[in-house]
Amino acid sequence: MRLFSISSAIVLCAGLLAGQNARRAPGFSLPSSDNRQIDLADYRGKVVLIDIMKTDCELCGPFAQLLEQVKAQYGNKIEVLSIAPTPDTPATAAKFIGTYKVTFPILFDCGQVAYAYIRPSPLNPRIELPRLYIVGRDGMILRDYLFGPDTQGIFRGHRLFDELDAILKVPPAPKSR
Repeated sequence: MRLFSISSAIVLCAGLLAGQNARRAPGFSLPSSDNRQIDLADYRGKVVLIDIMKTDCELCGPFAQLLEQVKAQYGNKIEVLSIAPTPDTPATAAKFIGTYKVTFPILFDCGQVAYAYIRPSPLNPRIELPRLYIVGRDGMILRDYLFGPDTQGIFRGHRLFDELDAILKVPPAPKSR
């Protein structure tokens, strides 16, 4: 009986620890670069890519172009939203949109939404960008990527397409012989 209690406690703790990674995407309603109010709840039922970026970030422009390719490939199966915390403004966003031919909304945040997603702590107080979150149809964060050596394929390569194929259950393309 004691062995059963100990093993049950271990299984319960493992389940609780595994569940710590899955969390509901923080809700938000933010003004956009095209003067609309964008509410994350309006996208329930779709896969949403949330890009937290800065318009003066040298990595963010090329990544926005990759997100445009993603949007073109997956069409209405996904939505792309970029969140630009202060000091970005409508003027800096307009320049970014023109330079990189961005068609998805850029949302303006005073920092609260970025903070809620990134969740800095005393052990890790920095908010580093760019950051990509993939939110599932059920509103749960499925993936969280910070640009770095291990995520080059997400931000610069084709790994983002592979991740989305897996999430959307897209069958692999037939291999040519």
